[in-house]
Amino acid sequence: MQRIDASTLDLQERLVAVNRVAKTVKGGRTMRFSALVVVGDGNGHVGCGMGKAAEIPEAIRKAVEQAKRNMVTVAMDGSTIPHEIIGKFGRGHIVLMPASKGTGVLAGGPARAVIELAGIKDIKTKSYGSNNAINAVKATIAGLSQVRTAEQVAKLRGISVEQMR
Repeated sequence: MQRIDASTLDLQERLVAVNRVAKTVKGGRTMRFSALVVVGDGNGHVGCGMGKAAEIPEAIRKAVEQAKRNMVTVAMDGSTIPHEIIGKFGRGHIVLMPASKGTGVLAGGPARAVIELAGIKDIKTKSYGSNNAINAVKATIAGLSQVRTAEQVAKLRGISVEQMR
């Protein structure tokens, strides 16, 4: 998997979740914030990142930096994905299914942010297991990064696309 240079892409970012977290120390609790951010160019590149800091803007900035470092490429077939795939992370499972043109993005919450920023226009999804935003985002990205076009599979197998069908 080659590294994607985020500086050459026109990226959009979307804040998915902000959580207040606490660490109990001798003097009491220290409150901090964690932020989950998804970035994408709407053209097959997407990434997610987590940031933690004492202030929300700083947590978001850290999350965006990490998301730009963790970009993946999504193989697309027109406005959808080439085949069905299941993305898993922790106990979060997301089933990603191709949809016909005009269907739109049928996805809930965190998965929708990833799919829209990846540039997929028509897809159906179903989330199982954990509904934690972090697990849902990472499971969606894991699924999208496993998607392969027929041409990519044929090249890996060393045969033509016609021989596969």
